[in-house]
Amino acid sequence: MDARKEGLPLKTLFSDQDWAECGRLSSFPLLKHPQVYRWLAPFIVACSIYFLLWIPEDQPSWVSALVKCLPILCLVVFLWAVAPGGSYSWLLQGALLCSAVGDAYLIWPEAFLYGMAAFSAAHLLYLWAFGLFPLQPGLLLYIILASLIYYSFVLPQLEPDMVLPVLAYGLILSSMLWRSLVWGGSAGWGGVLFTVSDGVLAWNTFISSLPFARLVTMSTYYAAQLLITLSALRNPGLKTH
Repeated sequence: MDARKEGLPLKTLFSDQDWAECGRLSSFPLLKHPQVYRWLAPFIVACSIYFLLWIPEDQPSWVSALVKCLPILCLVVFLWAVAPGGSYSWLLQGALLCSAVGDAYLIWPEAFLYGMAAFSAAHLLYLWAFGLFPLQPGLLLYIILASLIYYSFVLPQLEPDMVLPVLAYGLILSSMLWRSLVWGGSAGWGGVLFTVSDGVLAWNTFISSLPFARLVTMSTYYAAQLLITLSALRNPGLKTH
């Protein structure tokens, strides 16, 4: 089924005020439209499969990699089918594809650095999508302060050859968080949840085991990617379906 040959332009279904509000977490008028539900359904099903199968992490395989990546690939298809064209949607799709590559690499512990590199590329694409203006340096200052406190616990636990990669990744992640919060709406909440997910993962990996760490990491991760994806719907002029 070609998603671009059905129905009416979504732009005609909502007022200007709806469009102004649809980027906020508390109000997603576009989600009331059946075609948006239709193209979100594969993501929900893929997430359900991941959590229902719950393949042990000590059994890395291409099957487990596919199951883990599938929800993110579904979001790529969702953006292709529903979101308006333009650089913002394209950058989000690129970030999601890089994230899927990172997910696959992280299945194998020996490929951890490759996974970190792929997610760094994803965050840089998100950063590019969110832009650098307005700057809001006060918000950046708070994020830097919180990051310094967190990494003061993490860095002493790292092997010497991991310090620079983790610092570089932390800088990129913090920058993405800063710009997502400035962008606002669901993207801001997505940036926060992405940071929480990575923070729990790093603490569990490098410092000490946390109860339900994998569940918290993956649930906040998938929610973060979904929220950032939905931020593409705040722009008027969705594809005609």
